Amino acid sequence: MPRSVTELQLQFARRLVGAHPDSSYVGPVPPRLLAIPVIEVEFNADGSVRGTRVLRHPSTGPEATQLALEAIRRAAPYGNVSRLPKPWKIIEAFLFDDDLRFKPRTLDLP
Repeated sequence: MPRSVTELQLQFARRLVGAHPDSSYVGPVPPRLLAIPVIEVEFNADGSVRGTRVLRHPSTGPEATQLALEAIRRAAPYGNVSRLPKPWKIIEAFLFDDDLRFKPRTLDLP
């Protein structure tokens, strides 16, 4: 169970990659990215996805947004968040390479 929103963000990113080993990557970000959709995810108390909202649609690789939304839904639930203060939301940027594999930007943060 995450103890902070920061822990929730990291748990979310790790769960996404773990649930999608064939369509994600964890190494260095390539010098050129195909698309970077940014998505807000709202959770229910049990960590299931209550809703999503696209905050940034990429100008290239339009299918990347739909792939990211599908990946979010398939990897749920993300762990009980009931002890965190509301609203139970995070924002994630998806870094898509030319092969349409994604990496959550959170995994590159210190």
